[in-house]
Amino acid sequence: MTTHIKGNVPVDRSAGAAKASSRFSSRSLWIGGVAFTFLIALLGYGLSRIPGFDHVGPLACAIVIAVVYRQFWGYPEAMRSGIQFSAKRLLRLAIILYGLKLNIDVVLHQGLGLLVYDAGVIVFAILLTVLLAKWLKAEPSLSLMLGVGTGVCGAAAIAAVSPIIQAKEEDTAIGVGIIALVGTVFSILYTVLRPYLPLTPVEYGIWSGISLHEIAHVALAAAPAGQDGLAMGLLAKLGRVLLLVPLCFILMYWMKRTGKVQGGAKIEFPWFLIGFLVMSVFGSYVLGSLIPVSEGFQAGVSNVTTFVLTMAMVGLGLNVNLRALRTKAARPLIAMSITSVLLSVLSFLLI
Repeated sequence: MTTHIKGNVPVDRSAGAAKASSRFSSRSLWIGGVAFTFLIALLGYGLSRIPGFDHVGPLACAIVIAVVYRQFWGYPEAMRSGIQFSAKRLLRLAIILYGLKLNIDVVLHQGLGLLVYDAGVIVFAILLTVLLAKWLKAEPSLSLMLGVGTGVCGAAAIAAVSPIIQAKEEDTAIGVGIIALVGTVFSILYTVLRPYLPLTPVEYGIWSGISLHEIAHVALAAAPAGQDGLAMGLLAKLGRVLLLVPLCFILMYWMKRTGKVQGGAKIEFPWFLIGFLVMSVFGSYVLGSLIPVSEGFQAGVSNVTTFVLTMAMVGLGLNVNLRALRTKAARPLIAMSITSVLLSVLSFLLI
């Protein structure tokens, strides 16, 4: 050990070098963890390009890869800090960027009437899923997230409410996987049934927009109805996305009022929702009007948003232990599936 004297104080340079080396090692492992989620997200994108998996989408594909990795090789503990950064920080960043997909101007000028349907869908989906889950004795937090995902906008909604209701990361990942699976099945069924339904393209689009889970699911189901059907479907869906913000604040109030905050912890204010609104306003009134942008640029931003969200989902997926979930996920899945069926039938009768 080399010790030097600086004034009258001995200085241990080897200890300083050890600290610097430790910091460098920690930073390298953090980068490695983020890069690891990036790699699996990339694999998820590649898998989603294969026929059959293309209907499932990159988020679900990446989660499946992450979950399978966890079961066979365990959680990569050395890279935990980077993986947790993706699961938490990148998740919030993705929600903020997701705001660019919401054109508030279009919703307020053309979709105000649909907002009534959208609000009814959200209330119906959440209440029925929670009630069914209680009857089935399903896990409450996971069931609530599935109700929110069904009523609002799938994975993005689950990601937004999970920190508010203090859900476990593995429950959040399971919820995203279930919502992607069920939503994909329903969107494919919609396209199969469309030619036999007594609905105009616009009516079919509205039905898809107010009853399906993800924006991607609405796009998949409504596209065969033509441009008018697709436009109305996306408009109806965007109204549900807009209602995500007041829903989150209602859940915050409910958590505080009912005293369901675990361990006396405080609910962190969801600043990312403010970012979501800011980006929505920016995308609605600045991009394309004050700042001209190409469709290619907008598509690129959308792809980046989806990829960041996929990386976050990988981080969550690595926390899933299937051995502990054999009985945990089945009942919430049943509750959410029943809700989805009834939502489709009732919304069809209302169109």
